[in-house]
Amino acid sequence: MKYKCIIVDDEPLARELITSHLAHFDNFELVASFENALKAYTFLESNTVDLLFLDIEMPLLKGNDFLKKLKNPPKVIFTTAYREYALEGYELNVIDYLLKPITFDRFFVSIEKFKQLQTPKKEENTVTEKHIFVASGNKNIKIIFDEISHIESLKDYITIHLENKTSYHLKFNISSFEKLLNQDFVRIHRSFIINVKKLRAYTKNEVEIGIIEIPIGSSYKENWLNYLKEI
Repeated sequence: MKYKCIIVDDEPLARELITSHLAHFDNFELVASFENALKAYTFLESNTVDLLFLDIEMPLLKGNDFLKKLKNPPKVIFTTAYREYALEGYELNVIDYLLKPITFDRFFVSIEKFKQLQTPKKEENTVTEKHIFVASGNKNIKIIFDEISHIESLKDYITIHLENKTSYHLKFNISSFEKLLNQDFVRIHRSFIINVKKLRAYTKNEVEIGIIEIPIGSSYKENWLNYLKEI
């Protein structure tokens, strides 16, 4: 199978570089290249493609505004010289965000990300257990995953907060504990893991679990936004 691609970028050298990089992948075909988004919009009205390499800062119509106007957009990789658009890119469900000048190594990573999305996800390593036993004093206490609202960390200790306001304070590393949880739990901060089943609302910077507001750590935003794409 060949994946059909187009490039939208007002810089001729940028279009040439992406074309050169793409030529190294036999199962990718460049079907069109445009210097502005308006021409690309007209093309996409009557043609279907699999992957779009899209610049952001362009005359007439910016790439992010162009993407918002597409009814059925293809998969998108942003190509730009401006870092500040990274977060918006993930909110627009783009696969990746390439900073110019684009090296082949970094381009290769983006292509692999696209290919992984075309392959059904394997689930054999998914944790399916519904509970866990934790040691507290001289007892082993059964914790039902569905009853956990969030987990909070302070140095070498964690606090497991239950929805009924009960909590358990344990000597445990949060990264190690994270591996014991099932797919309903997402790390959004170095000190917090949340049960997404208890999510009430979220913004760019925080989530609400019940009546509690929990910040999203800057280094975890990409992971959180990737999770939102899948739900």
